Amino acid sequence: MKWNGSGALLGAGFFLVLAGLAGCSQGEEKTVPLGEATLHGDEVIDTPIGNIELVDSYFDEDASQRFYDEMDLQRASQAYIWSTPMVSVVAQKKGLVDAYGLNSEHDIVVLSSLKEKRGIVTGNLTVPYMFGYVDLKAGPVVFDYPAGATASGFVDVWQRTVTDIGQTGPEKSQGGTFIIVGPEDDVSQYEKEGVYTFQSVSNFLVIALRILDPDPEYMKTFKSEFKMGRVGETLKPFNYIENKDVEWSGTAPRGMAYWESLADIINHEPVRKIDKAWTAMLKPLGIEKGQPFNPTERQKEILLKGAALGELMARNIQITPRYTKPWWDGTYWYKSYDFSVPQETETRVELDERTTWFYEAVYSSKGMVNPPVGAGQVYMTTKRDSEGNLLRADKTYKVTVPKDVPVKQFWSVTLYSENTRRPYDNGGTELKDVTLGSRSEQLQYNDDGSVDIYVGAKAPAGKESNYLKTVGDDGWFVYFRLYAPLQPFFDKTFQLPDFEVVEAD
Repeated sequence: MKWNGSGALLGAGFFLVLAGLAGCSQGEEKTVPLGEATLHGDEVIDTPIGNIELVDSYFDEDASQRFYDEMDLQRASQAYIWSTPMVSVVAQKKGLVDAYGLNSEHDIVVLSSLKEKRGIVTGNLTVPYMFGYVDLKAGPVVFDYPAGATASGFVDVWQRTVTDIGQTGPEKSQGGTFIIVGPEDDVSQYEKEGVYTFQSVSNFLVIALRILDPDPEYMKTFKSEFKMGRVGETLKPFNYIENKDVEWSGTAPRGMAYWESLADIINHEPVRKIDKAWTAMLKPLGIEKGQPFNPTERQKEILLKGAALGELMARNIQITPRYTKPWWDGTYWYKSYDFSVPQETETRVELDERTTWFYEAVYSSKGMVNPPVGAGQVYMTTKRDSEGNLLRADKTYKVTVPKDVPVKQFWSVTLYSENTRRPYDNGGTELKDVTLGSRSEQLQYNDDGSVDIYVGAKAPAGKESNYLKTVGDDGWFVYFRLYAPLQPFFDKTFQLPDFEVVEAD
């Protein structure tokens, strides 16, 4: 090498390059962003689980374990979203069994008071509810269902209606005989003229009843005429458990209790073809059909994180849905039920849509999904005020309900807790403390026929009769229900304004 001016510079550059290569070979490779990684040869990749070093396209055992931990956490959080309908409906049954002592399939609980209804996730506080549960593993069941104004259904473990009964059922409130067959039975054996026969995809079956006729005499008639029995047996009336006024909770459990419930459900029910990918993802987490649920400490840690992360994701979908837009342009009101009865289309499961509903509500029916004009129900909800801010318990808000709400039966505004999604516990003891509507005798109406509803920390002076109280700092939301909605709702000529912040005197 010549040591003249130009040569000296070239020589120095040569040695600098060699030094740089030596440094790289000693583990000082440049970190590559994940989206720019070649995934080949030697490179250090920046990932959400830390740096992953590839050497000849391989990575070490530490990286391997980190990948499995991340994969299992992702699977657990998404499995929470997928399984929410099942775990939620079973949580309601468990809550009712524990609090009200449902001991047989002929027991039906009647929920009428605020305490009783406060256990139902987004329960309706205007009409009484009745719930019973049947296990179709023991064979098909026959029901004699009475005529009259009801909005009811038989519901499977996915909270899909097996069939509506009542005003949106096949018998159109005229009464009839129903046979419900389990998922592993041959439904054709039970079909007969004049009988409504349906097959459930699950052994778990809910008898979900809402009585719309407010006449106490109709309730007596209904209870005496509604009967059930196994095929070939004598049908018997139900045993109605009522007037207990007991607090309970139907909110889905958190933590390991969530996965324990899911494991029990999977062991009790046949796995639908559409769900096999999900059960495959659950197997490394210790949940497998036909096997006891006995997770390792590592699995427990991941499941606990997955349940929390999954619920936060579900809450995000519920508060800020990205698959739809507000029902009325320029508002923050959404139509809560925004998916089909089967919860699937020809190309996909309506996963986010059903998660929104079943995180904050229970049950589904044709009358709720596609209510005909003058029948069924519509549920409108909002989590934000007119400025787009989330509703807060330490402020007071007003919403003006226009006159002539387009309903054949009634409308109502009901207050719920974001934490439990159950009727809001503000210390009140009467239904009117948490819900107001067209059947509320105490409401003050404006001169133009509209009505101002106030929700918040303090009632404006003189408006106590139109006020629902919030306490502390728990987030809240409302359902605006339209029972038997009429055409102006569907063509959107009727519209609710957003909640506005007001100053209480």
